[in-house]
Amino acid sequence: MPGKVTRASAVLLFLGALAYTAWVLEAVVRTGLDPVRTYVSELAAADQPLGGLFRATDLAAGLLVLAGAVTGLLAGRAPAAPEPGVPRWARTGTGPAGRRPWLLAGWSALALFGAATAVDSRLPLSCAPTADPACAARETAGLVPATHAAHAVSSSLAMTGALVAMTALTLAARRYGLWRPLARTGPVLVALELAATVWTLAAVAAFEAGRGPWLLGAGQRLQVLLVAVWTGVLAVSLARGETRRRPARAAAAGEGART
Repeated sequence: MPGKVTRASAVLLFLGALAYTAWVLEAVVRTGLDPVRTYVSELAAADQPLGGLFRATDLAAGLLVLAGAVTGLLAGRAPAAPEPGVPRWARTGTGPAGRRPWLLAGWSALALFGAATAVDSRLPLSCAPTADPACAARETAGLVPATHAAHAVSSSLAMTGALVAMTALTLAARRYGLWRPLARTGPVLVALELAATVWTLAAVAAFEAGRGPWLLGAGQRLQVLLVAVWTGVLAVSLARGETRRRPARAAAAGEGART
């Protein structure tokens, strides 16, 4: 069974994943923005009627994920307690951090994602460039506030952290025999996330080159939705505390490497 610290991490991450999907409210409330063409972050722009709501949910999501990642990292660095019937390599604790570098990299990247998302919420766009030609013209001419450039940096850091975290913690789940739900579904979610990221980057490049949005909004919404789903799967995996038994040969090799 997972320890109290691990359960706390699971709760924080699950709540963070829920907050990170607050943008789906656009399906039931009128925002004035086309979800197929516009950036998700434009919902939180300073000139949008519901901007304050979406900035608040982004801040909550970032802080919750940051807290969950730090809690998970601390739980992972704690010495493993004996668990009847569970081999040492599969225990909840990870022992010395150097033995499981994918966990350290994954939790650290997830913390970066949370922190950057929280910062991102404090650096809103002043207007919606994909929906407002005047805003796009001011942005091209450099006549928008510096928060536009800062927002681009924080958003890039957040998505980079999410991609690294998804990859590293999924690899950790499979390599170390941890977290059955994540080990099973993580590779598919990572592959889909990479495809959505390529789609989003291509659409952004097309928009900035004056070739239209290329369904930019749909691609980015799929991208952030997959991050939220993966985070939810990680939270459920932590809460269940299940491990996978590696093949005997792999387990023996792992134990031999530590002696």
